[in-house]
Amino acid sequence: MIRALIVDDSKVQQEFLAHLLSSDPDIQVVGFAGSGYEAIELVGVKKPDVITMDIHMPGMDGYEATRRIMETVPTPIIIVSGSTRIKEVAQTFRSLEAGALAVVHCPPGFEHPQFTASRKELIQAVKLMSEVKVVRRFLRNAKEQIKPFRLVQTFENDIKRIQVIAIGASTGGPMALQIILSRLPQDLSVPVLIVQHIATGFVKGFIEWLSATSGIKLKIAEDGESISAGIGYIAPDNFHMGVSRDNKINLSNQPPENGLKPSVSYLFRSVAQTFGPDALGVLLTGMGKDGADELKAMKEMGACTLVQNQESSVVFGMPCEALRIGASDHALSPVEIAEILSKSGFKK
Repeated sequence: MIRALIVDDSKVQQEFLAHLLSSDPDIQVVGFAGSGYEAIELVGVKKPDVITMDIHMPGMDGYEATRRIMETVPTPIIIVSGSTRIKEVAQTFRSLEAGALAVVHCPPGFEHPQFTASRKELIQAVKLMSEVKVVRRFLRNAKEQIKPFRLVQTFENDIKRIQVIAIGASTGGPMALQIILSRLPQDLSVPVLIVQHIATGFVKGFIEWLSATSGIKLKIAEDGESISAGIGYIAPDNFHMGVSRDNKINLSNQPPENGLKPSVSYLFRSVAQTFGPDALGVLLTGMGKDGADELKAMKEMGACTLVQNQESSVVFGMPCEALRIGASDHALSPVEIAEILSKSGFKK
């Protein structure tokens, strides 16, 4: 049984989440906390396998509660948010900096057409995050023991021809992306195309959060716009993102791939067809195999390919699959990936 602690200042919301989680036979709700202070106290007593955390609470909010829990009794934490307001979503994503593992949308009411899918997403997140035995905090200022010159030399010859970077990420991806983007130079000489699996309605707040530390400008990709150096284009809700041979964004309303829309597979396939060997593909943490086959296709066409390593991944599904099929020879941490992107011939 997965032991879950629900943290929310609303009794109604507590009961609602308890009903949803308890509907799965593998999940047991072991307690409720109505404030950040109470959450800190109960986590030591109840010893849950996973915590669902509200952000907006009186007194101590979810961000501070998450930070303190991760400093005292590290426990997998999922932020459950019902807001799609840009500023509030951006604040919600800050909790990842404090050590939370994921942000999910709070399921709507029982009669809502998205209720079933949203409930499934929440339960899946609870099950998945409960399996993260060692919760890793990605500290931006932490100094990793890396060998930048060796890494740069490995890619030195191939990297000079790169015209575009394509990045795909899922569960755990937001924090990995923040680490990478925060270390890129403003004068990056190529565009960056990004697909991050994220709940509908969160993308604008997600970009606002990332933009606070990103070395390059970030925006939601628009159909038909030309891609430019030093700009990161993030796929919008419910559209696949690709790029045409005249270097313009192509948004597609085709069916989901691997159950996802936008799909990393769609992006990588498009980049492989358009740029061939003149591209760099990066597959980050996430569940499943979205993008793995297409990253291999990029490699077979001569492109440079990288995946996030197991040690730094919240969920090693997508990178593991890519390594298994030979889609990349290099498994690196986000800091090491950023080192290559920022120092390997990309600057103007």
